Amino acid sequence: MKNALPIINMSALFLNDLTAKHEVATDIEHACRTHGFFYVIGHGIPVSSLSQLDEISRQFFALPDAEKMKISMDKGGRAWRGYFPSGGELTSGKPDQKEGIYFGSELPADDARVIAGLPLHGSNLWPQQIAGMSKIVSEYMNQAAAVAQVLLQGIALSLGLESDYFERTYTRDPTILFRIFHYPAINDRIDNLWGVGEHTDYGLLTLLAQDSHGGLEVKSRAGWIEAPPLNNALVCNIGDMLDRLTGGWYVSTPHRV
Repeated sequence: MKNALPIINMSALFLNDLTAKHEVATDIEHACRTHGFFYVIGHGIPVSSLSQLDEISRQFFALPDAEKMKISMDKGGRAWRGYFPSGGELTSGKPDQKEGIYFGSELPADDARVIAGLPLHGSNLWPQQIAGMSKIVSEYMNQAAAVAQVLLQGIALSLGLESDYFERTYTRDPTILFRIFHYPAINDRIDNLWGVGEHTDYGLLTLLAQDSHGGLEVKSRAGWIEAPPLNNALVCNIGDMLDRLTGGWYVSTPHRV
């Protein structure tokens, strides 16, 4: 296996240069038609934000299990927030070898969507033992959401639509689900034991920041290919919603860890 995913510099999407934007859109179309996955550089998220997020995440996952369970997902209700332990999530009926925390847009109790009990809407559960985590995570979520909106402008252009199509019709107030995962080390590769088993993402668009260890694999026509971490790059992949919206023109691709 080798890295065969395209690398797209999205910096031109931030400029007032329609020709340059269409050049990026052409690259996006090719990536979405062939792999459903690509790296993005030129996204503008500071290296400091990524390093702070990495550091604060490691501090949390180093806590004793009893401390992490103080914000367990059963306390998050329909908002689907909080911590789950290794083996606490299933993919295709098999436990994933990962632990993680779910976050999302912070909404007050009197928000109409919270009152209505709309899933994935509500308040976050923050670990009291890790000072500054709420600030660092919230800032990164805002940065990543802004990048996603700009990237969706490029995707719209790649589909022959006006650049603001998605924001006008679907994502002006998006549902954001942000997860931080930790994959405990496994000494030997064991058949059918995965950090996350083969699956597709159900959302519109996923942006992934990796640490230095890697492990992501993407299914291609030629078989499984690796998607190793690249410095200051994010991995972007198409979710089932965008696959459905484009009638399969853009593919939501199976992947695993």
